Amino acid sequence: MKIAITGGTGFVGRHLARSLTTAGHEVVLISRGVDARDESIRTLRGATFAAIGTNDVVKLAEAFAGSDAVAHCAGINREIGQQTYERVHVQGTANVVTAARNAGVKKVLLLSFIRARIGCGSPYHESKWAAEELVRGSGLDYTVIKAGMIYGRGDHMLDHLSHALHTLPLFATVGLEEPPIRPVAVEDVVRILHAALADNRLSRQTVFVVGPQAMKLSDAVRQVGRVIDRDVLVFALPVVVHRRLAWVFEHTMKVPLVSSAQVFMLSEGMTQPLPPCDNVPVDLMPTTRFTDEQIRSRLPVAGPFGRVDLRCYAYQNQ
Repeated sequence: MKIAITGGTGFVGRHLARSLTTAGHEVVLISRGVDARDESIRTLRGATFAAIGTNDVVKLAEAFAGSDAVAHCAGINREIGQQTYERVHVQGTANVVTAARNAGVKKVLLLSFIRARIGCGSPYHESKWAAEELVRGSGLDYTVIKAGMIYGRGDHMLDHLSHALHTLPLFATVGLEEPPIRPVAVEDVVRILHAALADNRLSRQTVFVVGPQAMKLSDAVRQVGRVIDRDVLVFALPVVVHRRLAWVFEHTMKVPLVSSAQVFMLSEGMTQPLPPCDNVPVDLMPTTRFTDEQIRSRLPVAGPFGRVDLRCYAYQNQ
């Protein structure tokens, strides 16, 4: 099969690309090319790279040509300039659906968020829901995956968290009470995406995906700290304080330590989908537990944050 992946150089996209090419499928990586965390993905055997975004229907249709399915994994967790939630999540998804129809693609898979819904007050959540509705109403075969907190090599969880703890071993919980999370390994998520794309599983379904363990994020942080030999001081901060910190991080860091959208996510927990939807079949359910060994194998090179993580440094070196 030939499968196009938007956000193909991103965290989930590149893990999915490697899974598909290993199984002998042909992959087209669709990406603006700004994510340089893993340059090797662009020369992956069995894959071709198309340096385009989701704003050009004509170029998308050209890149999708001959594909059996499109995995729409492109997305943002904070807005920068013209890269708004409306433009990326809503209009970008509308463009992907139109281009898929124009190219004769039969199926679109959307990677969404477990709590994406309308009328919740979070532009991130609401734009993800709008994207889901576009895919479900496309007239094409589809699968919508509403995933919880995904972790793995190159993620925003272990990667940023380990650098933060190497910088300063402090962690502030979001709110005075911690709702639970169920972190899910990227390998488990990719196994589900792979089945939906290559084996035509989960046709015309919306399903949610979470890990096998419920825990507090502070417990996960302490566990990561133990693995990297850091004693972490955990304390609580009100949600309103985290929103202000998120604003600072969004305006100073290339990839913020926490974004406003992530503050909203953590304040309400990530274990059950809204609105309710089906779980994945038993044979596809995530099984990877959040163990010390799993954490250790997915950690980046040890070290604190530096000036290269700042937006001002990125601008000076463009």
